[in-house]
This record gives sequence, structure tokens and C-alpha cells, in this order.
Amino acid sequence: MTVLENLELGAFPKRARQLRRQSLAYVLDMFPRLRERQQQVAGTLSGGEQQMLAIGRGLMARPRLLMLDEPSLGLAPLMVAELFAGIRRIHAEQVTILLVEQNVHQALDIADRAYVLENGRTVRTGTAAELLVDDAIQAAYLGL
Repeated sequence: MTVLENLELGAFPKRARQLRRQSLAYVLDMFPRLRERQQQVAGTLSGGEQQMLAIGRGLMARPRLLMLDEPSLGLAPLMVAELFAGIRRIHAEQVTILLVEQNVHQALDIADRAYVLENGRTVRTGTAAELLVDDAIQAAYLGL
């Protein structure tokens, strides 16, 4: 399927179908690379572009909650920056985001609240601002 077909498939829920055109414009504005590649087969996109497409397809359903699991995994730094710019925009537009991410800098830059897990256990919790100044977090995850 093409990029456009994938995005349109995301608007399958009944409440999203009516707003399909507006949602498509929103997603293509957020991720201009997808606009450039609308007719390209999705499987030929780079890893970062595929992540953008997956997030865009999810947004087409007009969710109140968007769950993202390691969206930056394996991506080049420039692609990570572009992807997180889109995630910041989604967050600013009042969509709740549940983000699982090992890139602590990017995650805490977006987060309102964060939980640090080690071996399946929660070892720290707090606001992003609190965790950014936590000595243990700085030493273990931020290299400070």
C-alpha cells in the first residue's frame, strides 16, 4: 500500500471518517516528508519515515490517547529530532501521549510526568522537571 492508502486506512473508525480530509491535511502538515511521498509504497520508506507514517495513521483515527513504544529506536539523530518535533506538536494539541522511550533527553523534554523503570520495577517517578534535576537520574541516564 502507498503512504496515502496507509493514512486513509487510519481513518476507518466511524467518527474519524467524517473528518478524514481535515485529518489528512493535519498529518501531512505535521510530517511534510509524508506529503512528498504520498504515492510511494510504504515499505520503501526509511525507518524514520515509517515511524512518521505509523504515528500519522494513528492520528487519522482522531484518538484521545496515543501510545508510542520506542519511536526513536534505531533512527538517525536528524530523524529523531524531526519525529519528536511532531510528537511535541501532538502533545501541545491536547492529545494524551503514553510514551515508552529510552532516549531520556527527548522523553523528559516532552513529558509532564515520568516513571523510570529498571528490571520491570518503578524506581523513580515525578514530573519531568523533578527527574531532570534528580542526581540518580542524571548519573544513570543523562551522563552528568
